[in-house]
Amino acid sequence: MIVKAAVVNAGGEEYQLSNLKLAEMQPDEVIVKIVASGMCMSDETIRNGKTSVSFPVVLGHEGTGIIVEVGDAVKKFKVGDQVVMSYAYCGHCPSCQTGHPSVCNDWMKLNFSGVREDGSHTFYKEDGTPVKNFYGHSSFTTHTLVHESNLTKVDADVDLRLVGPLGCGFLTGSGTVMNGLKPEVGSSLAVFGTGAVGLAAMMTAKLEGCSTIIAVDIHDSRLEMAKSLGATHTINSNLEDPIKKIAEITGNEGVNYAIDTTGIAPVIKTALAVLARGGVIAPIAVSTNSIELNITSELMLSSKSMIGVVMGDNVPQLSIPQLINFYKEGRFPFDQLVKFYQFDDINQAAKDSTSGSVIKPILIMDESYKAPTAN
Repeated sequence: MIVKAAVVNAGGEEYQLSNLKLAEMQPDEVIVKIVASGMCMSDETIRNGKTSVSFPVVLGHEGTGIIVEVGDAVKKFKVGDQVVMSYAYCGHCPSCQTGHPSVCNDWMKLNFSGVREDGSHTFYKEDGTPVKNFYGHSSFTTHTLVHESNLTKVDADVDLRLVGPLGCGFLTGSGTVMNGLKPEVGSSLAVFGTGAVGLAAMMTAKLEGCSTIIAVDIHDSRLEMAKSLGATHTINSNLEDPIKKIAEITGNEGVNYAIDTTGIAPVIKTALAVLARGGVIAPIAVSTNSIELNITSELMLSSKSMIGVVMGDNVPQLSIPQLINFYKEGRFPFDQLVKFYQFDDINQAAKDSTSGSVIKPILIMDESYKAPTAN
């Protein structure tokens, strides 16, 4: 099968729309016709050559689509199923079997190696050059090969143009609150960076009953959006000192929880500084930055904690339907954060996301897709 895909040929280069050959399907895979795909800042980090992912590569990991072919060994899916794609996991290591597939023993290999588990490729250029995949599938393409562990089936009444970001960005933000921090009702939370992940975290903090939810960013437009989605206070850190302002908001106590979505070292240090005694911070951005800490004064003496949370510690097949239900109930209005683009406009979508003018770009690969109508 010949597919149209957005290829990054080298770090820092723009996406190039190219015809690629899709490899032969393996027994435990399906072929998905992509309807749409969200764009994530992780895609941009990799496109700019800031990770170990090698090139050429087809990125994208927030895809939705319809299954058009099923391998002989696939048990849970059939042709015609609507699916959301998320990360891959093995399903049989201790982490997977205890409900934490995001820390699967083979997570890095399955999601970042760019090849299948047996080392084979899923995409090839017309001259035979192999092209890496991403997250075990790649969604910046019209069709892709996907292992069934990447897939979550969604109901026929779900608009596939909208729900792709539930496979990563919104999944990560919500899960970091629900599964990572687990805030008590009435507790306080500060979120540094109000992009898709940060706003998802704030919507979830409201769901979980946090009474003080503080949004910190440098974009007034995003802070205004944060107010409408659950933030009780906003801070433009270009205009105000977050440490002083959060002390004022909390009566010099600090916040119980903090999330950093920026990956910027000084911001992470600030997020740690504004914690109350016994507070917990979750820095969750994909970043190559490091920070230095005085363990005694910055952690131990105030009993603060810093935790890692990958993909919100979610099981996608459970969490994605849950988030869809929250959306249907009006409690997780992530549709307010998206802007749709044609696939051909992928480079403009990437620029708009990086500039901060758009929170969550969604590329439409299948313009013929008809969204279900409300009854």
